[in-house]
Amino acid sequence: MENSIINNKYKIIHKIDSGNFGYIYKGENIRTRENVAIKVEPIVNNTKLLKNESIIYLNIGNYTGIPTVKWYGKDDTNYYMVINLLGDSLENIKQLNGRISLKATLQIGINILSILKHIHSYGYVHRDIKPENLLFGLNKQNIYIIDFGLCKKYMINDNHIEMNTKKNLIGTPNYASINSHNFFELSRRDDLESLSYILLYIFFGTLPWIDKYNYLSESERNICIRNDKKNIFLNEYIPLVLLNFYKNVINLSFKETPNYEYYINIFTNEIIQLT
Repeated sequence: MENSIINNKYKIIHKIDSGNFGYIYKGENIRTRENVAIKVEPIVNNTKLLKNESIIYLNIGNYTGIPTVKWYGKDDTNYYMVINLLGDSLENIKQLNGRISLKATLQIGINILSILKHIHSYGYVHRDIKPENLLFGLNKQNIYIIDFGLCKKYMINDNHIEMNTKKNLIGTPNYASINSHNFFELSRRDDLESLSYILLYIFFGTLPWIDKYNYLSESERNICIRNDKKNIFLNEYIPLVLLNFYKNVINLSFKETPNYEYYINIFTNEIIQLT
């Protein structure tokens, strides 16, 4: 795969990562020398996740914090999606630096809230907000939300979808909402609840349930993580601003529009107090 050319324009350089869909490569536009990221999905998988993801990017794009699709296509063996190359994930930054200060945590929260508001305004919920899916730009100034493989429309023909139950958990257990652990349909509130766990994770450096229940079966682990999340507000060391955010988002109703600006304002005011 390395050094091959796709669309007579993009050279595949080396693999960056892999996932359920296939692989991500660093690439280069051989005409402009621009570095890009190339997602590759084998046609034989018959999942068409990249096609769906490219459509979502095109629908919600042209916004800081959303990758730009430069090309989508296929050859005899693979589907390809070319997007702008990004930098380290929030997970990588956390691993390198350990705990992140409350001020920086709140700044990250503001950025992600703004992007989620934009995504939600187009009728989509991401459903897999986690540190690995939050990448900094190469300039290390902006943060981006990536991987819309689990993304879903919550608005269809101007009508909000109805609550129903699922067969399993949607998202990543460490950051999934309590509703997801209960196998409920997800909506905007659940993206924000996932964000609350991420902010606690980068502030404390860990979460009480991470790597705690690996010896249990998947169903048992799901129950234990869910119960830990229900009790996390009992932690007396959680900064009040993060605690209030968590309590607010877990009390949102299924169809309720989150008050993004309110959350951004309380985070901003707290940053001012910390300065």
